[in-house]
Amino acid sequence: MHIKLNDLFLTMQQQLEQPQAALDEQLLIELINRIRPLDSKNSHEIHQKFQALLQALLLTPDAASTLQSFTLKIISRYKQTSLYADTGILSLDGFWAQLSQRLGAHFLPLIDDTSQLQDLVRRVFHQRSDKYWLDSIDEQDWQKLFRLLNQGHSSQDEKKQIRSELIKAITVLSYRVSGIGLYPEFINAQPELTEYESPFLVQNREINDFIQQYKTLHQNAEQMSAVIPPDASQALVMLDQCREVVLKIRRATKRVGVSVSLTYLLSLLEQSLDRIEILLNLIVEEDDVRYSSLGSLLVDITDALYSERSVRSLLATNSELMALQVTENASKTGEHYVSTDKKGFVSMYKSAAGAGIIIAIMATLKTLMMRASLAPLMQAFSYSMNYSLGFMLIHVLHFTVATKQPAMTAAALASTVQHRKGSKTAQIAELAALIINIIRTQFIAILGNISIAIPVAALITIGWEMTLHEPLMNHVKAAKTLHDLNPFTSLAIPHAAIAGICLFLSGLLAGYFDNMAIYRKVGPRMQAHKKLRSLMGQERLNKFAAYIERNLGALAGNFIFGIMLGSMGTIGYILGLPLDIRHIAFASANFIQGLLNINDSPDIGLIIVSFLGVLLIGLTNLFVSFTLTIIVALRARRVRFEQWKPLAKLVLTHLLTRPSDFFWPPKEPLEVNDANNAQKHSH
Repeated sequence: MHIKLNDLFLTMQQQLEQPQAALDEQLLIELINRIRPLDSKNSHEIHQKFQALLQALLLTPDAASTLQSFTLKIISRYKQTSLYADTGILSLDGFWAQLSQRLGAHFLPLIDDTSQLQDLVRRVFHQRSDKYWLDSIDEQDWQKLFRLLNQGHSSQDEKKQIRSELIKAITVLSYRVSGIGLYPEFINAQPELTEYESPFLVQNREINDFIQQYKTLHQNAEQMSAVIPPDASQALVMLDQCREVVLKIRRATKRVGVSVSLTYLLSLLEQSLDRIEILLNLIVEEDDVRYSSLGSLLVDITDALYSERSVRSLLATNSELMALQVTENASKTGEHYVSTDKKGFVSMYKSAAGAGIIIAIMATLKTLMMRASLAPLMQAFSYSMNYSLGFMLIHVLHFTVATKQPAMTAAALASTVQHRKGSKTAQIAELAALIINIIRTQFIAILGNISIAIPVAALITIGWEMTLHEPLMNHVKAAKTLHDLNPFTSLAIPHAAIAGICLFLSGLLAGYFDNMAIYRKVGPRMQAHKKLRSLMGQERLNKFAAYIERNLGALAGNFIFGIMLGSMGTIGYILGLPLDIRHIAFASANFIQGLLNINDSPDIGLIIVSFLGVLLIGLTNLFVSFTLTIIVALRARRVRFEQWKPLAKLVLTHLLTRPSDFFWPPKEPLEVNDANNAQKHSH
């Protein structure tokens, strides 16, 4: 591929030969326009165009030195420190201040400072897709380009100015890192920092020493064309020690929890440490390392110019550790929701059956609440409390609501994908076994809920009529209840999907509150509460505090889930939208109550269609909550799992050859693909 660049190099040469003439920045913009690939993700085209640039520089006389001088003279017009020290690095404002600033910039754009080098880079790399093709350029190609450009000893004044700006940027970043290392939240996360000399303070001392040596050398060698830079190895060692502390804190968050502000500080520190290392490499390293670092810096800056105002980028950078912590807690809970043997299978049925009794009572209470003519907000409150307190009671009694499982088991599945070891075949076999165990456990949990909720709801309905001599619901209400379950003529399935989203959100919130309970030391603080101690006595308070710390996430998740379900219809009514929820357990209780209260005996078609609606509601609940949770869990773990097709094929083959394994636990540990024994894994 040949790209015509000679005319640009010739114009640059002419402008350089006339000192009084202003250099035209448009030439640089045009140069990038010509080598920019049509498809920023096409690696072949990117490579070809970059090679064409290298060829043009090699074959055109003086092209490399001309381009170098032209670019350096234009760069030297601008203030540079901010580009090196700030672009691509989170602000010290904190997460919430950054979020509000970026949201505000969408409505009232920020003004670009034309005196800063960022303005030039933004105009040269003016397409959002530039970051992709720049990132695709090989390290060796960057080295070739900058080796070509850096021949000879021209433009020494401009190079000296750039080095001076780099030194300023390193100083700014080093002080910033030492300041973050003294933040109270950082020290709380790693108390050892106060026991010995903090590497965050030592790196600043080492970098200051390096800068002093560097300045001394340059003062004593004004006339020398090349100055050997001082040794920065000690400063680089301290940067590595700072990184080790950051890694320790990231690992410790599994044990002690994490907050939004700590996540932000960790991301900010990692970015600052990486940038200091790149800038030090530009000053002290061998040519090849320097050229690779220059390429890395250009990619970082181009990416940052478009992401530094992006709300999505801020959330992506900062939500990862938080999402990992939330789903980590959910995956631990998820282990209890996967049965691998007959004992666990029967235990799950009993647990779900217990929940079925409470669900039937909750469904009846909601029917009675509907008979009372309450104002919309009071109706939402009464429905919400019915759901919330009922779900919390189910949790306290160690019962199971079937639809609560997917949000937990999906996180456990993602955790297994992340920690997979051994051959790919064995990994897929292990995952397939886990999926079959999840499906079977889910099946028995739904069966447990429905098989008890339906007869208990029927007994309550018959008992109500026999005792009070009036039906629980009139014919019109019963007909509407059954119509709302019809998957063909009502919004039952979209409403079930809304319930699935609520289930997913409640799972995340449960993980969030579990994390908060550990991070904010809820248990120990309750134990030290003077008023509670005088009311309960220390021993009982200790047990209560331990229970709350272990179960805060589940209780809060259930409570908020209840509020979501109870208020969704009212929100729809206020907004004039057809919003509501359908949940399989309540739908099954409503199904039998509707049938028993409808005038005359219902025809078989109505029974079949309504029951089909109940089953489809359940499938939609499970599918939506499971899918959303596994997406978040895999993203939080930075997992890209490519073996979905073989995994699906393996599960499908097992369904065709041994369908009973999906509904009843096998006598032996589950074997998938015969060649591989899928271990009994709940994790």
